[in-house]
Amino acid sequence: MKILVTVKEVATVEDEFEIEGTKIAQQHLGADLNEWDDYAIEEAVQLQEDDVANEVVSVTIGPEDCEQTIRQALAKGADRAVRVWDDSLEDVDLLDVNAKTEILSAVIEEEDPDLVLTGVQAGDDSFAATGVSVAENLGFQWGAVVNHLEHDLEDGIASVRRELEGGVEELTELELPAVLTIQTGINEPRYASLRGIRQAQRKELDVKALADIGVDESTIESELD
Repeated sequence: MKILVTVKEVATVEDEFEIEGTKIAQQHLGADLNEWDDYAIEEAVQLQEDDVANEVVSVTIGPEDCEQTIRQALAKGADRAVRVWDDSLEDVDLLDVNAKTEILSAVIEEEDPDLVLTGVQAGDDSFAATGVSVAENLGFQWGAVVNHLEHDLEDGIASVRRELEGGVEELTELELPAVLTIQTGINEPRYASLRGIRQAQRKELDVKALADIGVDESTIESELD
């Protein structure tokens, strides 16, 4: 079984910061792996440790500057990574859900995983829609805001528990391939060990342009200003 995990670098802000114009001054900004994606990575790695999966692939959309952040997924146990970037994306401040859906769907079709894990949302845009949008685009079954996943995955079925509104939880079964959006608290993400960090620098990180995955530039034009 192959598991694909989508990951994202998000901006972090110091406790004390200054505003320049309408934005936080650059010197007060940092970067880190999206919190929700960290839980998705951990869930995938645990499935591999339980001999349910034999490969974990992480995928991100971002420039070269984000590679060290994305390598955190490799340091924590992912086998390899794919980074998608293109010159046509350089001037886009915020990719909308449709653009991310087109890009990620193309990579998923190429990788052909049995299970796709995403974070419930990203700490920067908080759209909380990409995972479900990708599933709908690919025709996969999906489960949103998953806070428990049975690790047997017998007969190509994923048994999950997910959060609904008002503190209600739902137990459901999904036929693979499927997309699950992972909620914080489903597990306890591990810290990357020194050995894992060293190994991550040697693991494969494949960089693809839009043309490499068959995505036309016109399809990723953002509708957000």
